[in-house]
Amino acid sequence: MIFMGPLSSAFDMLVFASLWFIFGLREAAAVQTIWFSYSIVSNLMGMHIIRTAKMPFFQSNANKTVYFSSILLSIIGLLVPYTFLGKAIGLVPITLNYLSVILGVSVLYCIVAIFAKKIYIKKYGSWI
Repeated sequence: MIFMGPLSSAFDMLVFASLWFIFGLREAAAVQTIWFSYSIVSNLMGMHIIRTAKMPFFQSNANKTVYFSSILLSIIGLLVPYTFLGKAIGLVPITLNYLSVILGVSVLYCIVAIFAKKIYIKKYGSWI
C-alpha cells in the first residue's frame, strides 16, 4: 500500500539509525539478528493495525487464535537467536538494550500507524 509502506520504511530506518548512532553498533551479525527479530514483531503488530478500519484491540478484536499465534510467533522470533537454529543461520544472542529497541520501535510504529490510518480514512472515506 502506497500510504502505509513509506511509514513502515521510516520506522525501519529509525531502527538502523538508533543502532548506529545511539548504540554505536557496528557488528553485522548483531544488526542482522536485531533486524530479524524486529521484522517479525513489527510485522505481526502491524497486521493487527491494518486488518480493520477501527481501533484494533479496543474497538475491533481478531479471533483469539490470531492473537495467540501473533504472540507465539513474536516470542519465537525473539528467542530464535538464542537457539541452535539461530546460530546455524548466523544470528547471535542480543542484550536487553536491543530487545528494548525491537519492542519500543514496534509499539511506536503501531501508534503512529493508527494515526496514519485515521488520516487515510479521513482523506479517502474508507479503509482499503
